[in-house]
Amino acid sequence: MGRVIVTEFVSLDGVMEDPGGAEDYPHGGWTFKFDRGDDGNKFKLSETLEAEALLLGRVTYEGFAKAWPTMTDTAGFADKMNAMPKYVVSGTLTDPTWNNTTVIGSDVASAVGRLKADVAGDLLVAGSAQLVGGLLAADLVDELRLMVFPVVLRAGKKMFPDDGGAPLTLHPVGVQSVGSDGVVILTYSRQAPAP
Repeated sequence: MGRVIVTEFVSLDGVMEDPGGAEDYPHGGWTFKFDRGDDGNKFKLSETLEAEALLLGRVTYEGFAKAWPTMTDTAGFADKMNAMPKYVVSGTLTDPTWNNTTVIGSDVASAVGRLKADVAGDLLVAGSAQLVGGLLAADLVDELRLMVFPVVLRAGKKMFPDDGGAPLTLHPVGVQSVGSDGVVILTYSRQAPAP
């Protein structure tokens, strides 16, 4: 049985919008102002190399599909991103161009439920704010990995919007400080750890 792992860059006030600066967001690229160090880079590489597949929303998929196919690196990150299976939750994407991509429709609960049953390994979700909201609402997220940057952006798309939804209880799994600028990786499980 697969696990859905949501991994995000977030600000202290929960903003997840445009951490890399590729979108038209006034504060885009905000993660590059901080050192996440070798440990932060190793964390991101390790979770990618250990993942079985990517699970993405359409907007994030389109951004990734535009950038990743032309990237190369010596650590194997780009090779893994380009080679692994990619599943896109979308009701509008009809002609995916990035290799190994399957569009699974927009019914998050049934499509992702089937994926979790069929994929033996981690399904890694990055970005994809709308998809993450749907996954959390359907209780399909097994683990949240938040790389928190010490900045308050005061505007932008939030990881947990103020939408009046039901409260979420998360159980801490790990805390790791990385780099020299106060970046922290917080890992939470949706299930309480076994005693």
